[in-house]
Amino acid sequence: MVKRRCHQALPGPAGAIHYRVAAARLRTRADLLAWSAHLVGKGWVLAATDWCEVMRENPQISGRIPYLSPSGNRCCSDTVNRSVRTKPVKIFLGCVALLCALGTAIALGGVLTGSGGGKKSAANASTATDPAVKDPADDASSDNPPAGSLVLRIDGPDGLVTPSEIKSFKADVETLTPAGDNIGNNWAQGRSGQAAEAMGTVYEISHDTAILDRMIGFCDAVLSERNDLAPSPVGRHPLWTGKVDPAWPNDVTAQPIGTGGEQGDPVGHLGNCARQILQTPAIWHKRVPIGDPHQYGATYLDRAKKFVAEADVAVDQHILARLLDVSRSDRQYFAGDSPYQGGKPVPWNQQMMFDYGFSNLASAHQILGDDAQRAARYDRLVKASVNWFFSAARRYTDPAGKSAYDWGYSPSQRAGEDSNHGSLDCAGLYRLYLTGRYSITASMMAPLANTLVDVMTKSPHKYAGRVDGSDGRGHGSSTSYLRGGFLPLAEFRPDAYHAMLTEALPGNGTTSIDSFSGALMLKSRRGQHHY
Repeated sequence: MVKRRCHQALPGPAGAIHYRVAAARLRTRADLLAWSAHLVGKGWVLAATDWCEVMRENPQISGRIPYLSPSGNRCCSDTVNRSVRTKPVKIFLGCVALLCALGTAIALGGVLTGSGGGKKSAANASTATDPAVKDPADDASSDNPPAGSLVLRIDGPDGLVTPSEIKSFKADVETLTPAGDNIGNNWAQGRSGQAAEAMGTVYEISHDTAILDRMIGFCDAVLSERNDLAPSPVGRHPLWTGKVDPAWPNDVTAQPIGTGGEQGDPVGHLGNCARQILQTPAIWHKRVPIGDPHQYGATYLDRAKKFVAEADVAVDQHILARLLDVSRSDRQYFAGDSPYQGGKPVPWNQQMMFDYGFSNLASAHQILGDDAQRAARYDRLVKASVNWFFSAARRYTDPAGKSAYDWGYSPSQRAGEDSNHGSLDCAGLYRLYLTGRYSITASMMAPLANTLVDVMTKSPHKYAGRVDGSDGRGHGSSTSYLRGGFLPLAEFRPDAYHAMLTEALPGNGTTSIDSFSGALMLKSRRGQHHY
């Protein structure tokens, strides 16, 4: 048993990506061995951390384990209950710290436990927008090393997407490893979630099956990590519902284990991947080159059907069964007994997560022709969400004489959405606009672009922290960069296209897979005269 922490976790720079295992998840030797196998199985642990050094330095069960103090001095920890020690591992990749506070009992006997707590779930933490709750977008983390090893480059803002741009993207995704769980929202706004969505975007542009195959690998991983399918310690956790629901908890140390809008994204990735396959009938009966390690289907068509079926399970047995209350004209509210915002309207950015799942599944079922009633229900939910947003947003004339919008964090807040969540709102609406399914027109989207260009853009490299042009704290603070979710709005302000692309990809390059895939979609649609 872990009796106490030996020390505080080493702080990293602002914006650092941390991977931690909470002490509460390491209470028995079996837990420690299971986590050791889980973590060492990830390729980046040995390549990007001093894990081997830890094993070499600690061959004995007893004794004192050295660690780095915050000042950088070498120290030793106290003994904790005979064989449990704590040693934070601090690694810098480029300018970003990867902090590992990991628990393991290795064959030679050395034991390591993480002192830091796990990522806080939506049910029990806070956000600058609403001090009483935690938004799934606030705590995105990654199971991969920080971005920056490869720079994604475009050849220029004009013309069609080029083979070298696709090659740049493929080279980057080949370096990525799927997250091993959804702790810290890895599969929502975290790096693996962003990567999965970006792969779908770039496949839709290029129809390069090597990209689709990588996306399938990521979707294999996210499905295998679902709470009801994954073995302990990743899965098999009773949630706030009292059951081992088909969901992707983002903090299994919370009591109760809550769920929120982040549940929409894993469903969306599965539906998106299935839709991409189903829209490419030429590959349906070919075998997936990466194999079928989880027995999800050997051919592309079989894999798509499996992804759709299992995404439906998550919707039927958790999202619509317990998490959401859609009894009021199909509008999305959290269930009254949910520990996260119980009975309240779902915030806009989280509605976009659910809509991502519903819309892709509606499209997939329509192509399969297997369940028209289900597809229609999914479409109704998305349509209700879209209509609710545009009816709630206040339309006004901005300083440039154009129509702009002001809206809040959720339907219960009428104004002053922060830029972080606002960018996710806009990205989600643009994604739905591209489907052509929900009567969203360019004239409805244009005021969002005007809000960014005329109201939020204060000067080059300076953006207001809120959509009404004001600044606040936390997510409402001003930024010196353009958030990636706002980039698609350039489609509706062609006069700002070059400036926005230059801001997002200075020198035509970026390490952000989200911004790069968004830039390629913009460039592709512009090159094909969609706008």
